[in-house]
Parts: sequence; structure tokens; C-alpha cells
Amino acid sequence: MIGIFDSGVGGLTVVKEVLRQIPQYQTVYFGDTARAPYGNKSPELITAYAIQNVEFLISKGANLIIMGCNTASAVATDAVKKRFPHVPIFDVITPAIKKALATTVTKRVGIIGTNATITSNVYPSLIHEQEKHVEVLQQACPLLVPLVEENWVSKPETTMIVRRYLTGLKARSLDTLILGCTHYPLLRQIIQRKVGKKVRIVDPADETVKGVKHFIETHPEIDQTLTKDSRHVFYFSDLTPKVRDISYRWLGQHIEMKKEQSG
Repeated sequence: MIGIFDSGVGGLTVVKEVLRQIPQYQTVYFGDTARAPYGNKSPELITAYAIQNVEFLISKGANLIIMGCNTASAVATDAVKKRFPHVPIFDVITPAIKKALATTVTKRVGIIGTNATITSNVYPSLIHEQEKHVEVLQQACPLLVPLVEENWVSKPETTMIVRRYLTGLKARSLDTLILGCTHYPLLRQIIQRKVGKKVRIVDPADETVKGVKHFIETHPEIDQTLTKDSRHVFYFSDLTPKVRDISYRWLGQHIEMKKEQSG
């Protein structure tokens, strides 16, 4: 199975892309809603949670893992890959950077993410390894994940907060914006309006699943180990009506949801 984890419901944006791009593969998802958000926690705790989440997914039959959480990807990718050397591990940062560098014309790329993701400086570091002359403009948006988790996507207060976060970036004339959190595609329409229609938005979920698809196609030995079944399973460390509602609205279908802890 393909295993995907996130701090909460944001990783469902990755699930949605899996169902669209490679629907033949069975998926097991874990949303750590009881411990969300990860973005305001220490690197050590985020890493511990990420390792627990991967162990949980493997115990449920996953043999390929997508870290569908930018915060965990920014902080814990190296530790997770070291802990599970024989499991293909995919983060959501590397594919987004590749797409952004191929997209930008002005060489001004914006990043929005959680406090932990922005503080890690992983985006500027990886971008400048590949292209030294790109100007990277970062903005932490700590309130956006809680707003999505609380299902406040359509509230006017959310629009006001998004505008406040993006004002500085918009003034810097960036032409490409990476949604540095898999929760943010749920706010994509608002973000696009407030950053400007000419700014091209990079969705990490879309780019990550494209990479996973290519990997599977070029590694038939991995393809043979993946279960081909449409009966997907979704685990959450805490199940609330809001989680059920967001899951249904985003995926457009009722899903089997189970409550279970990873750690």
C-alpha cells in the first residue's frame, strides 16, 4: 500500500492527487489530528511524531511512504529516511522546489508555511543549492492550519488573515508562490486572489504524486509490492464531525474512517 501521513487533514490534498493520478493503488492514510498542528512544535518532537507515524503506516501494510506534511518534511526527512532505509520515502518539499524553479521567470519565489517550516530555512537552502540567483521570499502563516482544521475556509475572517499574511509578499513582485503546507490548497482560491492572479501557484501535493508515479513506473520491483485495490483506509488520531466534513467535501466521497493513535 501507499502510506500517507499528515498532522491533520491537509494531507488529504495528497490523497486526492493519488486518487486522481494513480487510483489503482490502495492507500492508507494517517492524520494526526489529536496532536495537530505540528508547525508550532520543536524539531525534536516533530521528528519523533514523524517516525511514529511511519511506523504506524508500515504496521498497517504500507511499503511506500509519502510524508504529506511540509513541517515534517522540512524537519524530519533525513531522520525518517535513516530510520527506514529500505522503504521508499517521499517528502513534499523537493518536488515543489523543482516545479517552482522551472516556473519562475523573474527569479522571485515566495514560500508560505508554518513557523517550523519557515524557521527551518529548508526551502531557501535547497533552492540555492540548485539556483543561487533566485530570490526566496518567505512568510510564516501560523493561523492557516488551525483555520483549515476548524473548517473556517469560507469565513470572512480567514480571507482577512490570508490578505494580511500575503501583503508583504505581493509587494515584492514575486511571480511564483509555493504552498509550503499541504493544508493550503484548501485555501487556494483565496490565496490566489490575495497574492494576485498573475502569480503562479505551486501545489506540493500535485508535484509530489507526479514524482511518486514516475518512481513506480520506473521501479517495477516496487510496483509489484503495492496492493492494487480501491478500498482505501483512513486513520485519524482524533475523529470529530469537522474532520469528517472536511474529508467528505475535499475528497467528494464518503470514506472509511477509523480512530487510532500512532504513538
